[in-house]
Amino acid sequence: MRVLRSVILSAAKNLHYCIGDPSVAGSLSGQQIAMIRPIQPSDTPTLVAMALGTAAFKPIEIQALEEVLDDFHAQNAAAGHRAVALEADGKVVGFAYFAAAAMTDRTWSLWWIVVEQAAQARGIGGKLLQYVEAAVRSVEGRQLVIETSSQPKYELTRQFYLKYGYAQIAAVANYYADGDDMLFFAKRM
Repeated sequence: MRVLRSVILSAAKNLHYCIGDPSVAGSLSGQQIAMIRPIQPSDTPTLVAMALGTAAFKPIEIQALEEVLDDFHAQNAAAGHRAVALEADGKVVGFAYFAAAAMTDRTWSLWWIVVEQAAQARGIGGKLLQYVEAAVRSVEGRQLVIETSSQPKYELTRQFYLKYGYAQIAAVANYYADGDDMLFFAKRM
């Protein structure tokens, strides 16, 4: 565990962000001091409200997020799942949840990446994604896979993934609902 933390911290320092260490904190546009740290159970209401505030998620997805966070703190953190929050000037403005995909050879999945509505388009999502990628690489992850919707309201999300070098690799027609396909994006680590 000590070696793994050292590798992650080393990768994070190269991004100017670090788990809980303000001495290597970075800045975002607007001169905000930022730090990426592991989430705590007390963050759950903030993270759920943040996701709800984006207006991007259906009520069932918000409920699923609450369950994912509860399960993370109850057992999945010990099983190797990761969840981090990005704080800017002491306030959580984004978070990411990712885990190794079961029954694969070092494939990881990004389950959630959310940035507070008022803080979007300021580099926070990019910093979170870069952090996730560095963490996956630090444990010799082979690829990172992301699922999203084909709905028009997710166009900026899809463009975001393409901007960071992800390729759309598959689609499952009508997965979420008629006319709402599940799209898979992936990037080799």
